[in-house]
Amino acid sequence: MYRTAASRAKGLKVSWLTSGYSGSITSLDIPLPGVFQPPPLPDHVEPSKLKITTLPYGLKTASHRFIMLVVQNPAASIGLYVDCGSIYEEASCFHRATHLLERMAFKRTLNRSHLGLVREIEAASASREQMSYTIHALKTYLPAMVELLIDSVRTPAFLDCQVNEEIAELAKNPMGLLMEAVHTAGYSGALANPLYAHESALDRLNGQLLEELMTENFTAVEPKSQYTGGDFRQHTGGEATHFALAFEVPGWNNETEAVIVTVLQMLKGGGGSFSAGGPGKRMHSWLYLRILNEYQQVHSCTAFTSIFNNTGLFGIYGCSSPEFAAKAIELAAKELRDVPRGKVNQKHLDRAKAGTKSAVLMNLESRIIAAEDIGRQILTFGERKPVELFLKAVDGLTLKDITDFTSEIISKPLTMGSFGEVLSVPSYDTVSSKFC
Repeated sequence: MYRTAASRAKGLKVSWLTSGYSGSITSLDIPLPGVFQPPPLPDHVEPSKLKITTLPYGLKTASHRFIMLVVQNPAASIGLYVDCGSIYEEASCFHRATHLLERMAFKRTLNRSHLGLVREIEAASASREQMSYTIHALKTYLPAMVELLIDSVRTPAFLDCQVNEEIAELAKNPMGLLMEAVHTAGYSGALANPLYAHESALDRLNGQLLEELMTENFTAVEPKSQYTGGDFRQHTGGEATHFALAFEVPGWNNETEAVIVTVLQMLKGGGGSFSAGGPGKRMHSWLYLRILNEYQQVHSCTAFTSIFNNTGLFGIYGCSSPEFAAKAIELAAKELRDVPRGKVNQKHLDRAKAGTKSAVLMNLESRIIAAEDIGRQILTFGERKPVELFLKAVDGLTLKDITDFTSEIISKPLTMGSFGEVLSVPSYDTVSSKFC
């Protein structure tokens, strides 16, 4: 692409020289007549203040003006965020229903058809602790957006035909199923409740059950979970072995260590051996340099986090050919061990810190992400903390913080999961002994 552009530019220069038109070309420094000139950007734009209001019945509303350059933005994002997730599925009949509830968001309601809702908006997200519904549209439609949001949350129709359509799509994500496995194996209590609906549970999921879930669990009290570590294996055959190694980390309420986890994930990085996003993405991260670039048998290797209010998981997910699975798991374990052994230098840490800050600030330029950040922070902290506090915490991290933290977490019980062709996966005790 760049060679083509360069060759065209070269040919254009030659034609100018041979045709004698170079003197008639207007300099790019001179504004074209009749073209509107936008005002220059100011050196500093004061960010707007977040306004939080608590209604008499406990609902909190938060509003924030999204400043984009110097022009007023014509669009708005509005979301509804509820402390409701799979950890609230106390009754066994509700297990795995939260994920289906997510998939049924913005389907037919008692007041709208599915077609009408699809034309307006369709975006929802479920996790183990929270449920979010989000709409993004022009600000002139804000009253209609609020009404549609309330209609979708309070009066969903849950037609069984639509439920069955969503059920058919649930079991097509191996990595998602493996991430589920490490939670089920790693925790006892509510956090072990599956978020994704597995085939064994599909027959009893229907619209009536989803109605009962919303009625009984949108205001439930969070049960406590205990991290135990453990092993999960599901042999499905095939030409790939998926695996995950994870350890418990503190949750968002421990802000200092949550920042360390975020930087540690950026440091490890990783990804797939091929990515449609173009070259250069996280190519200097440890997992790319030390595993993906060195071993063609590894199809994917990436660091992941799954963080809740009071606990979470940090680990490495990988996918390789079955005959290389044992070696790939050994490499992933070594990556976790090398951090407390002093293999991280200041250059590595500075790159990870810069990448973390860049990723957060770039994401917050998105109106939808900023709206979700406001909602989830208010659910977790009761307020939205300024991004400057996060950036300051990242800047303050030292090599000792990273090494001490990693040394502490890998001393806890290992959580391990594998999926696909798992016959060559080492035993749990064998892998766990690598961290002793």
